[in-house]
Amino acid sequence: MLVVRAITANDLDALYVMATQVGSGMTTLKPDMKMMSDRLAVAVASFAETIAPEKRDYMFVMEDTDNGRIAGVCAIKGAVGLTEPFYNYRIGTLVHSSREIDVFTRMETLYLSNDLTGSTELCSLFLHPDYRTGNNGKLLSKCRFLFIAQFPHLFTEKLIAEMRGYQEESGRSPFYEGLGRHFFKMEFDHVDALTAVGKKSFIAELMPRQPMYVDYLPQDAQDVIGKVHTSTAPARRLLEQEGLYFEGYVDIFDAGPVLQARVSELRAMRESMLAEIGPVMAGEIACAPQTDPMLISNTNLSDFRMILSQTAPVNGAIALPEDEQKALHCQPGDSVRTLTLNPRKNPHV
Repeated sequence: MLVVRAITANDLDALYVMATQVGSGMTTLKPDMKMMSDRLAVAVASFAETIAPEKRDYMFVMEDTDNGRIAGVCAIKGAVGLTEPFYNYRIGTLVHSSREIDVFTRMETLYLSNDLTGSTELCSLFLHPDYRTGNNGKLLSKCRFLFIAQFPHLFTEKLIAEMRGYQEESGRSPFYEGLGRHFFKMEFDHVDALTAVGKKSFIAELMPRQPMYVDYLPQDAQDVIGKVHTSTAPARRLLEQEGLYFEGYVDIFDAGPVLQARVSELRAMRESMLAEIGPVMAGEIACAPQTDPMLISNTNLSDFRMILSQTAPVNGAIALPEDEQKALHCQPGDSVRTLTLNPRKNPHV
């Protein structure tokens, strides 16, 4: 069985191994043991509520309970940009017109921006290739929404997710080569590594503050603005299902889109429900109708756990099999939070 759970100090080695397989472009999950160790310490303190909510970094791992293997990782940062700069490009428009010669032009521009500072961020989503089957990716990604729905008071009203930008098969980033390299004079992976360890002051020091005209960039750089990495496309679709959308902000290095939403408007906030675990009667599970898979989590912040189940709540109660109760560290009488894995076609029915 696969269980998504709060990360613990014992997961450090597995987390490092996971980070070695991610590749470039994901600055929040780099194979640096000190960075991983420091981040893990913050995550453990976050679930223990020993640091302020805005400093918290809730990390979750997907564990295969059959063999103890860590199959994936994801995270929620309480707020970004409060202790170190948080930059994006905002796509804008400048209009130039002249009545005298009857010319009117609209030019797309990129503005260096700190607009998203203070937002809660979904980040560090990575599923091991061996587990990229069935609903595993959905389980790993959507666990964060159920966590937010259970503990909304811990997060800011705006939620964002920086998506990995487009790269060619060789690893070349057309956007970085067309723009960033002219200012940073270093390889994309080097810039990526510097930002991963919190060295971001060079961005403000080297990047121009005036608007950048998109039309001045090479065509291949223009074409990838707001476009995700091929392997990131499924993750983007999942986030959009849950209520996130693109509103014109992109990463300054690879131009990957930044999705955003209001926490109060997330599907999990509207549709998830609490249910009480009831006793399982003989034959009840065998006779239960097959439903759309349900995301089911416990309601324990310090020991948050979530699974995918075929059992649905009925009239505020849910008859979970014993093995699923055990996976959630729950028992009859406990409350769990439930949400359909996939959005209902007509959620108002």
